[in-house]
Amino acid sequence: MKVKDLMHTHIVTLHSSDALNVAEDIMSMGRIRHLPVLDGGNRVVGIVTQRDLYKASISSVLGIDRTREQEWLGKVKVRDMMTTTVTMIGAEAGVVEAVDKMVTEKIGCLPVVDEQGKLMGLLTETDCLRCFRDLLKAGTFKDILS
Repeated sequence: MKVKDLMHTHIVTLHSSDALNVAEDIMSMGRIRHLPVLDGGNRVVGIVTQRDLYKASISSVLGIDRTREQEWLGKVKVRDMMTTTVTMIGAEAGVVEAVDKMVTEKIGCLPVVDEQGKLMGLLTETDCLRCFRDLLKAGTFKDILS
């Protein structure tokens, strides 16, 4: 099975000049945990995760309300909080290779890119778990797990 068989192709993305409150709004409304950051050529230059937002959040530390936190996040740019060292994978790679990368790097997703680094899709740990669940339901591992 290949990455292209499991990846999502309708991906919400950010630009480095976006304000961090945009990322938070997208994540909270769409139940999204990973937002690739693209340059003008659709190439991945970073990623913002839910964990990055937790780090940037000051409400829990200072006890401020949601409105004031939104104002604060509106002043912080994505480029200031995004992870710039992004582990990526190609669409033709095997799912085992993708899972190995996620486990080794302790990350929850892999942007799927073409040879030029342009975003094609996103593979998440949830996508891999769904695949594993489907294989379990199909009885693929019946003898091993009995």
